[in-house]
Amino acid sequence: MNGAKEELKRAVLWETAEGKKVRCGLCNWRCVIDDGRLGRCRVRRNTGGVLYSLSYDKVCSANPDPIEKTPLFHFQPGTRSFSVATLGCNFRCEFCQNWQISQAAVESGRIDGQAIAPEQLVAAAVRARCSSFAYTYTEPTVFMELCAECGRAAKEKGLANVFVSNGYMTREAIDFASEWLDGINVDLKAFSEDYYSRLCKARLQGVLDTIAYIAGETKIWMEITTLLVPGQNDSDTELRQLADFIVTSAGTDTPWHISRFYPQYKYQDSAATSAESLERAYEIGRSAGLRYVYLGNMPGAESESTFCYNCGRILIERVGYTIVANNLRDSKCPDCGTLVAGFEL
Repeated sequence: MNGAKEELKRAVLWETAEGKKVRCGLCNWRCVIDDGRLGRCRVRRNTGGVLYSLSYDKVCSANPDPIEKTPLFHFQPGTRSFSVATLGCNFRCEFCQNWQISQAAVESGRIDGQAIAPEQLVAAAVRARCSSFAYTYTEPTVFMELCAECGRAAKEKGLANVFVSNGYMTREAIDFASEWLDGINVDLKAFSEDYYSRLCKARLQGVLDTIAYIAGETKIWMEITTLLVPGQNDSDTELRQLADFIVTSAGTDTPWHISRFYPQYKYQDSAATSAESLERAYEIGRSAGLRYVYLGNMPGAESESTFCYNCGRILIERVGYTIVANNLRDSKCPDCGTLVAGFEL
């Protein structure tokens, strides 16, 4: 192995295929990659029949954020999470809000970033008084090697770990991460294959499989986010199907974040989501039986706060990412004693 190869990080979750081809097992594309070629994410390369990560030591973001920004509302509320990202993604969402880093490797072949060791990142998180690590801004599945090493080191320091993900990872990837991954927010972008194909260059079924597997086979706390795009995924019929799927496959305690769309990246010819559309989606989610439905990108809206589903008492009052009041007592409503689902509430 020459010097150039030694500088790269050997990838996890892959196997040899015919000849010098390899098959990646991280996400549901399961790319079969020829020698010298890249996977769909453009940050994993087959070199001589061995799969390497090209982004492992190229950190493009590392900073403390409120855990509510992820968004996770039932996971250590009011704490800070150390957000880490490298370049790359396995989707091509036309409205991506972080396209400058998620799509850089696709559009320009550029994989930039700063070499920061996992131990340095964890030390920075401890100094910033964070309670968790969040692997976010791009797709953490495609930089799993860095996530795993940071995740294990973070656990040793008493920190939790969370993903913000498009949910397209394989069961093998979920099992691989479950040793150190405590929480996840999964983007369920729509409930139609047409939407995923046209606007994300992806597929819906793999995301549905991920949500069902995490809910049924792991102890990972999960919340779900849907960006409501006018005229694309906001019909009453589709929203009912989506909410019913969450209830059936993930459970009534799964928080659903319905987020307001603003024109981004390649999707500029659309208005922002109306407040009326968001409120209608909120009511559909509640009518389906979901106990915790939230509206995002609407600072000051009452639906940013957590209410007791049993008696209606306000439990966690939020304005944007700031918690104004936390009235929980041992994860229970102080008035009726109803238990609120979540992670270290």
